[in-house]
Amino acid sequence: MDNFAEQLVKKNETSSDKTKRLLKTVVGIVLTIVLALFGFLTIGNPTLSLLGFMLSVGAGYGTFYIVQSSYVEYEYAFTNGELDIDKIIAKKKRKPMLSIEVNKFTDFGKYSDELEETAEMTVVISSDNIASHEYYADFQHEIYGLTRLVFSPNEKMLDNIKRFLSGSLRSKLAREEMN
Repeated sequence: MDNFAEQLVKKNETSSDKTKRLLKTVVGIVLTIVLALFGFLTIGNPTLSLLGFMLSVGAGYGTFYIVQSSYVEYEYAFTNGELDIDKIIAKKKRKPMLSIEVNKFTDFGKYSDELEETAEMTVVISSDNIASHEYYADFQHEIYGLTRLVFSPNEKMLDNIKRFLSGSLRSKLAREEMN
């Protein structure tokens, strides 16, 4: 029987994320209006006027695209010991982040800010930004090298991951859960 679990995690926005999105929106709208005004003010010169209007439309579309791309979700798919993580941008564009065999984890547990990260470690964050839900997994990745994954698995995902962990990591988790 296949072990399969799938989870969609929406990234919770910080006030910094909201401020950045608002700033991008305001700058984009102002740029669009300025370029449209340029098109109106140069109505006597058809080339400049057309250029102003075309740039205005481009700026408006660019603003929409940039603001929409700030909405991020992550999809975790677990199949028979393999964990795949994709980043979904604006509910339209899917970007594979990484794929790893769970039995290759060298460390796994609840994430905390006290965990030490080395300079050569690549940290892949695909969590919901709620610290109480976050777990980490350390492993050697063929592309990223020494890697730490920070993610937010639900109970079903966590149960499937635990089944495929090495015996030493399962024992470590059991000790941590008892404390």
